[in-house]
Amino acid sequence: MTQQIASELVGSIAAVHVIVGQRVEAGEEVVLLESMKMEIPLLTEAAGTVTAVFVAPGDVVQEGDVVIVID
Repeated sequence: MTQQIASELVGSIAAVHVIVGQRVEAGEEVVLLESMKMEIPLLTEAAGTVTAVFVAPGDVVQEGDVVIVID
């Protein structure tokens, strides 16, 4: 099952905690988003392997932008 982790709102990427090929567990924080001086962790819904990372620290994202893909 492929899962796409998307930005929940407009903000900038504060940190990316995974790389392509890395195994992740359900509920693991993969990206830290910063918006209006708040930090919002983006979490996985299920375990899998990271197959794509579309962002880097400092990137600006819009609501709904896919940042990580996990298979």
